[in-house]
Amino acid sequence: MTTLNTRNMHPNDRSAVVHLLGESDPWKTLGYTMNDWNRIFCPTPQGRDCYVAELDGQMAGVAIVKQKFLLGDYLELLAVAESVRQNGIGGRLLQYIEQLVFQRTKNLFACVSDFNESARAFYKKHGYQEIGPMPNFLIPDSAEILLRKTAGPARASEWSADR
Repeated sequence: MTTLNTRNMHPNDRSAVVHLLGESDPWKTLGYTMNDWNRIFCPTPQGRDCYVAELDGQMAGVAIVKQKFLLGDYLELLAVAESVRQNGIGGRLLQYIEQLVFQRTKNLFACVSDFNESARAFYKKHGYQEIGPMPNFLIPDSAEILLRKTAGPARASEWSADR
């Protein structure tokens, strides 16, 4: 039996995280290089909540969350090592993030590249709605699609109280 441990990212996780990202798509297709990842993870992204998932002590996934984005939080990055994809690790990491986020806010946003059909299907399976495309956002002739999962309107209690 394998054990998945999800926790806050520590500076000493940096090299394993950079390696995971440098070896995987869609990041390579989007033009991210090892230099980009080394700059972003120096040692961890500033002003962000960073999490890792370890499978039997090996780096299996990473997630970065920016708090306070459009009346919610924004999942800036969710990545799973290519060698362990299709094993539920991404779903478990996403569920971990959602549990934390939905304790403090009603909305979680993410983006997915229009060409990344597997990621689009993954987010749809987990209850995310496609809000709309942002053409030519990262690379030419491609769009990033804004996604949202919600636990309800941000101001539902205030709206009900006013009626």
